[in-house]
Amino acid sequence: MTNIRTIAKKSGYSASTVSRFINQSGYVSDKASKEIKRIIDEMDYVPNAIARDLSKGQTFTIGVVVPHMRHPFFSELTHGIMDLAFAAEYNVLFLESQYDEKLEQKYLEKLHRKAFDALIFISRKLPLTELIKYQKYGPVVCCENPQDNPIAAAYTLRESTYQQAFEWVKQGGYSKIAIILSRPYGNSATSKIIFHSYKKVFGTFPDSNLVYTDCYNYNDGYQSAHLIARNTPDFIFGNSDDITAGIYQYYLDNNLELPALMGQENQISGSLLKIPTIDHHLKMIGQAACELAITGAIKSVSIESEFIIR
Repeated sequence: MTNIRTIAKKSGYSASTVSRFINQSGYVSDKASKEIKRIIDEMDYVPNAIARDLSKGQTFTIGVVVPHMRHPFFSELTHGIMDLAFAAEYNVLFLESQYDEKLEQKYLEKLHRKAFDALIFISRKLPLTELIKYQKYGPVVCCENPQDNPIAAAYTLRESTYQQAFEWVKQGGYSKIAIILSRPYGNSATSKIIFHSYKKVFGTFPDSNLVYTDCYNYNDGYQSAHLIARNTPDFIFGNSDDITAGIYQYYLDNNLELPALMGQENQISGSLLKIPTIDHHLKMIGQAACELAITGAIKSVSIESEFIIR
């Protein structure tokens, strides 16, 4: 097997000189460089990147803990992470969790064992206090408002935008409002923000009979629409433009009177349907999270979401 010692023996230069040439870590004369390069080309030698990175104490890999990729909230964030990681010559390793605490703990332990340089939690089940414990082993970043917890965070400011959207709904005279969610109130920070924003505008939480969960994509929206239509809402607040488009199509296919609609995430489907939406600027959040993972800075980066009326 070709290695540095083999190249050193064949070139007539020391292993340390060959190592300096390969890693560009010190002076090597022009004569030595030419001969070492000739031998490397002749033997078709490629340095072991893993071993080289470990010798530097880095893997140049960022672990990204994501529950799943079925909702645009997660897919758009990961696109932002990949954009910045690629530009910085870092690898990204996606770690699916399905909100399993044991799996999330396992990924933290892998950070402890230096399997990657940093971890980004796009969403989580473990308490933030558990994530904070592992910061001594490498950067740990969350994609939510950490409040007073000392952890790196990149997140979108949503509450005022949700209130603005619900004010717009209220001014439109709508009162029987269906709310579409991924996860129920008790399991989701986003659902809690939506409920509390709704209450600030309407004075009460949404009618539980008009709250629908487990919707992640167009098909979920279409499949759940028969339940929604049964309660005849006059407004549907979807948790993505694609999900809202699925509901829209069900109403058309079944010749039902279409209520007013709103989506989220500013997707192409919402633009084509000309429905209002909320843009949480998730790619920007992903980029900010990746930068925190690379730099190791323990600070919060927040970006305002945007209510778009069409």
